[in-house]
Amino acid sequence: MSKKRKSANKKNAGLIAAFVGVFVIIAGSAAVMLHFANQNGQQSLESIPETIPATTESTEAPEEFDPSSVKAGPVNGMTGKAKTLIEHCNADTVGWITVPNTKVDNPIVQVPDNEYYLDHGYDHKPFRAGTVFMDYRNNFGFDEKTQSDNILLYGHNMANNTMFGSLRRYRQDLEYYKEAPYIELESNYQHYTYVIFALTITDGSAAASWRYWDMEEFENQESFDAYVETARQKSLVQIPVDVQYGDKLVTLSTCYSDADDSRFLVIGRRLRDGESADTFASAFAQ
Repeated sequence: MSKKRKSANKKNAGLIAAFVGVFVIIAGSAAVMLHFANQNGQQSLESIPETIPATTESTEAPEEFDPSSVKAGPVNGMTGKAKTLIEHCNADTVGWITVPNTKVDNPIVQVPDNEYYLDHGYDHKPFRAGTVFMDYRNNFGFDEKTQSDNILLYGHNMANNTMFGSLRRYRQDLEYYKEAPYIELESNYQHYTYVIFALTITDGSAAASWRYWDMEEFENQESFDAYVETARQKSLVQIPVDVQYGDKLVTLSTCYSDADDSRFLVIGRRLRDGESADTFASAFAQ
């Protein structure tokens, strides 16, 4: 074979490899979007509130959350999954949530307000079911020391069990938490597991005495303990999981009843170093 032909073949092989690489990235992005579209494509038969609880806080994004830095592209330490979602699907992506043994398996978005994703899909198109989103005041970045004490996630209670609709199983069957006691939460940089310790129904109106949606940070142990104790007192069932000051929390918030503007909360604390699912196996077996 001539040197020219060999050179041409190498060049063609390089072009083919590059094309395949691009195709794999696009296919991966399409798969993610198809999964999400299939999961949430049906419309709910249940009425959806127009807003989440009102807040007197500013609607400006805190310094910890800078959308422009996300839209600029991936940074060091970001997972491959996050890179794909941000570059090819939605630059507002800040993580992914999965609750094993439920239908919750969704990307998480965040913007400088708590309104936009109430009625917009992950593709930014108007969508009645909205998208699972993080409170605009939360920080869930690379540095765990600066992450919010309590990550607050909102999702509609959809009748077809999309978004946070399937979480109603916890209140319909009070023993169900034993079958689904964990929340898998990914930031754009790291994966975390939380164990559920409270299943709480509470007032979600602006007049509520316990404004759980304003409790992303705890000033001291007293405020932390007050949050945990209130969550336990309001919980439908007492779950044998200890919670200590310094534990990172996650609160999933969805509608309970439009009649009284109440909310259903699933609250968990992050597994500590050395803990695993086996740590709680005996407690949940009782």
